[in-house]
Amino acid sequence: MALGPFNSVDKVNILLVDDQPGKLLSYEAMLSDLGENLIKASSGREALELLLKNDITIVLMDVSMPEIDGFELAEMIRQHPRYRKTAIIFVSAVHLTDLDRLKGYESGAVDYVSVPVVPELLRAKVSVFAELYRKTREFERLNRELEERVAERTTELQAAMIKQTELADKLREADRRKDEFLALLAHELRNPLAPVQNAVSVMRLKGTDDPQLVWCYDVIERQADQLTRLVDDLLDVSRITQGKIQLRLEPVDLETVIAGAVETSAPLINAQHHQLRVNLPDEAVSVRGDASRLTQVVANLLNNAAKYQNENGIIELTTRPEGDEAVIAVRDRGIGLSAEMLSEAFELFAQGERTPDRAQGGLGIGLSLVKKLVELHGGTVRAASAGPGCGAEFVIRLPRLADTATVAPAPSANGGAAVAARLHRILVVDDNVDAAESLGILLELDGHAVTIAHEGVQALATALAQRPSVILLDIGLPGMDGYEVCRRLRAEGFAATRIIAMTGYGQDKDKQRAMEAGFDLHTVKPVEFSKLKAILAAER
Repeated sequence: MALGPFNSVDKVNILLVDDQPGKLLSYEAMLSDLGENLIKASSGREALELLLKNDITIVLMDVSMPEIDGFELAEMIRQHPRYRKTAIIFVSAVHLTDLDRLKGYESGAVDYVSVPVVPELLRAKVSVFAELYRKTREFERLNRELEERVAERTTELQAAMIKQTELADKLREADRRKDEFLALLAHELRNPLAPVQNAVSVMRLKGTDDPQLVWCYDVIERQADQLTRLVDDLLDVSRITQGKIQLRLEPVDLETVIAGAVETSAPLINAQHHQLRVNLPDEAVSVRGDASRLTQVVANLLNNAAKYQNENGIIELTTRPEGDEAVIAVRDRGIGLSAEMLSEAFELFAQGERTPDRAQGGLGIGLSLVKKLVELHGGTVRAASAGPGCGAEFVIRLPRLADTATVAPAPSANGGAAVAARLHRILVVDDNVDAAESLGILLELDGHAVTIAHEGVQALATALAQRPSVILLDIGLPGMDGYEVCRRLRAEGFAATRIIAMTGYGQDKDKQRAMEAGFDLHTVKPVEFSKLKAILAAER
């Protein structure tokens, strides 16, 4: 609503009160040039009647009048709510003492004019009060408009706040559904990945001299591993956003982190025929961190460098101490980053320009995950590039530990050193036939006795009949889920049997629920066979 300008052309009503007609005519003549509405009254009573019928701005009245004198009339006027601020000018032909003037002011007078009246002086006084009234009325109008605007804006803001609070509820609900979707997506992706990896492992165990078949095994295994990492990265970003990732902090030698990251990224680097140059300092560089998460961070940077440069490229991985900081730098000679991309490189789902030769760029979550994990370690990460085509460098800075700290052993990408085999009677329960049968073949090739079931009731009956020492139990079974199967097995006296959850559901709440149901261990599909062998060989 726009505020209008002052309007000084509105006429005001001026009431002239005097019991002598000649004086009324003279006042009218003096004030006619002002262009205002002049209303005449010959007595106090007549003036009161006119005041009730008209909006009077100024009252010019004689002090000495019969019946109701000027002082009494002024008091009556002031008692009416409408005329509490009306300008009253007294005209007096007699000399007024200070007491008389004080009485006049107390009754409501705002000014005096003495007789003989000077026309210019009277016009000036009336004109001032008229203009003051007009400006006051304009200010009141502006104030009303402002109040209306404030009220309208307040209503709009209240509506916006209410809308924002709906929106907030919807965002929370959308976030909850997103997490549920990610968990379901991970489950649905992991289920087919498990039999793929199992089948490759079976083919490797069977052995072959055909180089093309060996190449096929390598390709399938490498791509399955890549899919698994994508699923894990996506879920990790969700967990970090929700504050659900807890780091296992301990002294870690960066050399062990680098070794694990290189081992993890080697298949992708080798597939692109890149040359990896690793530069390590002569002295040990240690940090307080989660060894597996730091390995994941460096591996993501190496994978990023491998993806975003042409084949036969060069990747440089450097660690060095700088004062109280430990520095890890990954540099490539690939496509580089524009200034715009540098500012958003670590944003979730951020990617450079998609071109046909860059179709394998991924989901845009790797660098976001790097930043979040580094910050959880109290560090920083930055990206630098001279521009498109000039390569890029990513530099991590972490708080450095004193050299005297005892460091943790190196994390191993393949689950640890080989363990001595312990043979078991194993029940594999999975409604995914391919997953169950491929895992069963792997376990049999490793020397175990294996029985397979595809749903809960069948699993219970088989377990009661055969009394297996280990049960590898899927959670998402038709009819009776894995949680209920586990609870019933424990109730039937399977206290000594190791019951291991092998499932696509890998959130913290899924792990907690599995432990509450009686599982000894919760694993997420696909489980590398080397890790499964280590689990089976371990004591309960």
